[in-house]
Amino acid sequence: MSEDWFESGWFGRRRRKSFWDAFFSDFEELDRMFEDFMKDFERLSREGGVKSYVYGFSVTMGPDGKPIIREFGNVKPSPRGPVVKEELEPLVDVFEEKDFIKVCAEIPGVDKEDIKVRLTDDNRLIISVDTPQRKYYKEVELPAKVDPEKTKATYRNGVLEVVLEKVEKKGKSITVE
Repeated sequence: MSEDWFESGWFGRRRRKSFWDAFFSDFEELDRMFEDFMKDFERLSREGGVKSYVYGFSVTMGPDGKPIIREFGNVKPSPRGPVVKEELEPLVDVFEEKDFIKVCAEIPGVDKEDIKVRLTDDNRLIISVDTPQRKYYKEVELPAKVDPEKTKATYRNGVLEVVLEKVEKKGKSITVE
């Protein structure tokens, strides 16, 4: 007998599993997964070290219409279960416009003097904060080459906004005769 069939109770009839049965069975599986994660977190707490656990994700639509999933927090998956890092990975959004790239990072609870923003030679933006109260770290791969001399950063209400001007492609136009 298939899993999709079961006894209904009334008159001993068989009926196909309903949409709701399948829908709620997915939630039961999610609940089991969550319980497993909590057991791993309890183990990590007993081993000491980390004061808080943060894990989340954001989903946005990319320019090609496909979803982009970005994780944030200090909990990272590994083959041996979750690993908790001391520094938090902030939630970051990257917006690409015609002439510039805007990076917005949520890093609450810090002073702007404690924020370090660095642009690497391989086109990555590194955001870090290292204070006794809070630690943040994030590397963002930029979608286009930018001019480091024309970069501006502001920090208000826990949100860091970095605007990076794209490097213009310099080439000679060729006139077709």
